[in-house]
Amino acid sequence: MRPHFRKAALACLLVVPLTVAGCSGSSSNDAGADRDCITDFDANTDYFPDKSTITDASGLAIEYHKSYQVVTVKEPSPGAKPASYVLVRCGAPAPTLDAALADAPQVQVPVRSLYSGSTTHLPALVALGATDTVTGVSSADYVSTPEIRARIDAGKVVQYADAGVPNVEKVIAGQPDVLVSDGNEDPSYAKIRQAGVPVLADADWLEATPLGRAEWIKFFAALTGTEKKAAEVFSEIKRQYDDVAAKTAAAPKTNVLVGGIENGAWTMPAGGNYFGRLVRDAGGDYPWASDPSTGSLRLSIESVIDRSRTADAWLLSDMTVASLADLYKQDERYRVFAQPAKRAWNATKAMSATGGNDYWERGVLRPDLVLADLAAILHPDLFPGHDSVFYLQLPPQ
Repeated sequence: MRPHFRKAALACLLVVPLTVAGCSGSSSNDAGADRDCITDFDANTDYFPDKSTITDASGLAIEYHKSYQVVTVKEPSPGAKPASYVLVRCGAPAPTLDAALADAPQVQVPVRSLYSGSTTHLPALVALGATDTVTGVSSADYVSTPEIRARIDAGKVVQYADAGVPNVEKVIAGQPDVLVSDGNEDPSYAKIRQAGVPVLADADWLEATPLGRAEWIKFFAALTGTEKKAAEVFSEIKRQYDDVAAKTAAAPKTNVLVGGIENGAWTMPAGGNYFGRLVRDAGGDYPWASDPSTGSLRLSIESVIDRSRTADAWLLSDMTVASLADLYKQDERYRVFAQPAKRAWNATKAMSATGGNDYWERGVLRPDLVLADLAAILHPDLFPGHDSVFYLQLPPQ
């Protein structure tokens, strides 16, 4: 039997208890378009004909039932226990759940209004065609995505946090269908949940691989009912990423210096880190690339000088500098790295007028573009004429 839907949010009021989030509608400014809700529920019908399959993300799982899905974030914040969310197709009755899911938040999908706790969410929502669901952001100034910037400028998206701390009153007044956090737990979330606004964690930043992070687009697909589109988008990202990685795999490795001085020590990604994986897939190598840890390493400056002062290139993805002169003003010891400084690159090409950096926004969804930039930096002979998306070479002055 084919599912029966109609574009009417009222339908969920007719069939679903008000305890299920999202039934009462949203007072958020310019919430997303009306959704297709079930009007003639049949317990034997599968209301999720398009299903996501998780292949690269290690921290995300999605389990489908006929009228609802269970999304599990295995580590919603560092060190936290797994959290599951029950996403119910609007118009379906609240499901009978076992004890393990008895207290899990229930959200009606597709959502119409979403508050985003991280700019990394925004390109995924735009790629899914769900731009209009975004009605709140944590910090408007750091948003680079043009489609969301336009909504901010038009007054259709509110900033709900002050200096990074969620304003409970603003969130409750906005009544979004869901608030998606940045994968860190904030004390304010307890009050927001108590007020009836579900808070779900997007912990993509804990993924150790670039494609693992990108696949969290399927988390947002579950919320917006766009699983088919998510599969298409991610499949193409993965194909292009693998194409670049295959091209550099047979090339000699380029010795690269990564990171910089921070609080008296040299900070760089470990080999098992997200960026460490990008460097390796781009055909690069560095003395600490074999370290399997997934975080950042804090090293003595002397050890980095000893092992990396003759590197062939330098990647400064975290540095707020526009030239080598700016770099030397920060710390004179950088002058020791004269050799890698000849090919020093920083991910500052896609900065917005308000201070956002698309490298930390679209770059999360599009690691294929980041990898192509890095591969062209480390192996320019393999990628002649490459037009960098995120990276700029640092000029001397």
